[in-house]
Amino acid sequence: MDLQFIRKCIKIVNDAQIAELEIEEEGKRLRITRAFAVESQPASFAYPSIQHVQTTEPPPQATTAEQPEEKPAQTAVEDKYMEVRSPIVGTFYRSSTPDAEPYVKVGETVASGQVLCIIEAMKIMNEIESDVSGRVVNVLVENGQPVEYNQPLFLVDPS
Repeated sequence: MDLQFIRKCIKIVNDAQIAELEIEEEGKRLRITRAFAVESQPASFAYPSIQHVQTTEPPPQATTAEQPEEKPAQTAVEDKYMEVRSPIVGTFYRSSTPDAEPYVKVGETVASGQVLCIIEAMKIMNEIESDVSGRVVNVLVENGQPVEYNQPLFLVDPS
């Protein structure tokens, strides 16, 4: 390979914006690589625009006796129960096989360490055990549904 041929190859790489060119001829190999300059400009992202709207309505008033608040009652009930949460992401199953009885039913008493369900993750069946003893109040997930990490699965009344 002569110098003129090598210069032609370099020009082709530069003009065509090629990152790498490799030529082998008569037992000789020519390899030209080109590093592209990385711009140090921050990436631009499109954010939704926020519109400020002014209203002439007065701000909402505090709740009166005619409008009962439901939130404190709900939190009082929810605080009484313990949540059994998913330790992994996967698919929730209440029993070991589709035609088998569920591990636990609403109203049954469970002991700490008792298997409550199975979560399938990457074709592996993971038994989920209760970390609290008590009565199962509610099953929060349908059989066969996907669950996220730390998603509540069961409500258990520890009293």
